[in-house]
Amino acid sequence: MFTGIDEVDWTSLRHAYGSAADVPGLLRRLASADAAEREAALDGLYGSVHHQGNVYDSTLACVPFLCALVARPEVRDRGAVVELLVSIGSQSAGSRARAAVHARAEVFVPLADDPCPGVRRAAADALVRFLDEPARVLEVLGRRIRSENDEQVLRALAEALGLFVLRHPAQAAGALDLLAAQSEPPYAPGTRLAALGQLALRAPQRLPADPVPTAVRLLRERTARRSSGTDRTETDTLVGRIRRLRPSDEEGSSLLRTLHRALDDRVADRIDLLVGQLSSPGAMDRCNGVRMSAGLFRAWRADFTAPVRLIGAQLRATEDQLRDAAVSVLAELFGLAAPAADELHTLVTVRPDLWVRTWERGRPSLGGPLKALARSGDPRAVPALAQLLAGPVVPAGLGFEVVHLGPAAAPLAPALRHRLGRVRLDAPDAAETAAPLLAAVTALADAAAVPEVLRLLRGAPDGLGAREALVGQAVRALDALGSAARAAVPVLRGLLGTRHAAGAAGALWAAEGDADAVLPVLLRELAVGGRGVRAAAEQVGRLGPVARDALPTLRALAASGRVWERTGAAWALWRIDGDPEPVLPVFRAAWSENPYTRRTIAECLAGMGPAGAPLHDLLTAELATARRHTARPGGYGSHDIVQDEQLLAHCRTALTSP
Repeated sequence: MFTGIDEVDWTSLRHAYGSAADVPGLLRRLASADAAEREAALDGLYGSVHHQGNVYDSTLACVPFLCALVARPEVRDRGAVVELLVSIGSQSAGSRARAAVHARAEVFVPLADDPCPGVRRAAADALVRFLDEPARVLEVLGRRIRSENDEQVLRALAEALGLFVLRHPAQAAGALDLLAAQSEPPYAPGTRLAALGQLALRAPQRLPADPVPTAVRLLRERTARRSSGTDRTETDTLVGRIRRLRPSDEEGSSLLRTLHRALDDRVADRIDLLVGQLSSPGAMDRCNGVRMSAGLFRAWRADFTAPVRLIGAQLRATEDQLRDAAVSVLAELFGLAAPAADELHTLVTVRPDLWVRTWERGRPSLGGPLKALARSGDPRAVPALAQLLAGPVVPAGLGFEVVHLGPAAAPLAPALRHRLGRVRLDAPDAAETAAPLLAAVTALADAAAVPEVLRLLRGAPDGLGAREALVGQAVRALDALGSAARAAVPVLRGLLGTRHAAGAAGALWAAEGDADAVLPVLLRELAVGGRGVRAAAEQVGRLGPVARDALPTLRALAASGRVWERTGAAWALWRIDGDPEPVLPVFRAAWSENPYTRRTIAECLAGMGPAGAPLHDLLTAELATARRHTARPGGYGSHDIVQDEQLLAHCRTALTSP
């Protein structure tokens, strides 16, 4: 196995942590009779010669010895070593790593018939990836399928066939025939699900007429057959810890995730599949369904009432893992979580211990159930939030969630003001503490909060940086308070020469409506350029016709600035001059150039009324599009849902406004 290992100058080779002198010892320990020692060695190889998927010169030097190890039947855990070789060789097509494994691909052929199921399972993938003899690979896979009794190996063979179809489309027919056969009796439900998923990915025309009901039926049959036993290794290594952290039905999760990925934009079918998962008798099936729902909600637009209601039903589960997964998803949905609001309210009522989440370090934060209820806009969150505001410590971020309650949060205003007045201005976290409270005060337009906001502006010491961080937030709050903030006029005037000039000018205009005091400042900010141009354009547009002196600069910006500057300048042109002709082309171009501008543009068009009609085709097309406008493959972000729903609302308003 290790012939020639001492002839390699390992000290001159490198891995993630420097010299590869320790690598021979790791390779030798892979052949140990002790399971913990083998797993620790595998852990060490992943962490050094293949750290975070990277390939080093020492990685290439390891390949011959790893291949020698997997060829020796007396070596235990060879399946894991094959997986390491697959990972090394799959980093990039045409790379030296791939060539190194490819050159020794013959070693994987006998492994397809190895007595160990784990080896057979890993070998199927390796054969398809590295043996460049498609006919031979297909013959080996077909023979193995006909004689295989282990269900996990059969599922791995189905996945290998799907990969074969992708890599060898000219020889795909035989692989698809094998998959079609695996999708039918007498194969077990899990194997049939795996085959269905690969057919859906690679050849949807070969699917049965009713793939989703079939998948749901197979899922339930599989759940009924599952054994409650486990064969997980309980070693205290990185690999062992990762295995213990995986869901108890990782395989079932993978099977259904493949189907969801294959169905892609068939959103109605994916909703039906989710409903089947979420109504399964098996708690882990439901948990997998909850977790998979998040990606669907983030990426697509549809009526999600049925799955959201079923996710809400999981809040009654006795399994903490299932309940916590449901809470996590519902907290991402904001208003779309409304069908689950009753269940959220029940959980908040019966489990006050979940109102706050504590951490080993840092401030406690708002607990998931109460956060989800508040974000859904349900006023039943107010009493619990009031209790927390009256307590000794306000959970971090509470004020941000108050924003989503709208006018229903008005009873919280006195407590929010009180808390804002108690922020220690000399504390390093003053801005972090004040930000959510200011956001809530701003959303409620609480005129009585002016003294507390002014205290933040006047009292924060310069030396700690807190003042700079607080000013922008406080100015936005004063702007929202309008004429009620007249007491802040002297302070706002004092900010007109700072980097907060545009915001201060807007708040000053809201407080006293003095264009002579505001317009010169905004004209200066427009002329200076830089990051403040967009804010200045937005603020100058608020002045309306009295800001006509800004028109030449705004026209130039609308024609040549960056996309956000062009959009802001165009909107300001409309508000000042009321002429749609120079505005609409800018909006149309920005709509296509940067999807993130669409929410703002749709809101502007809603405010333009009939003058915006020439762009209604964009709004109609947006409403007819199933994919969310900022959705990214593999992307994550609950605020993408919020912003997309706001875009849709603005589109509808613009199209229906007189």
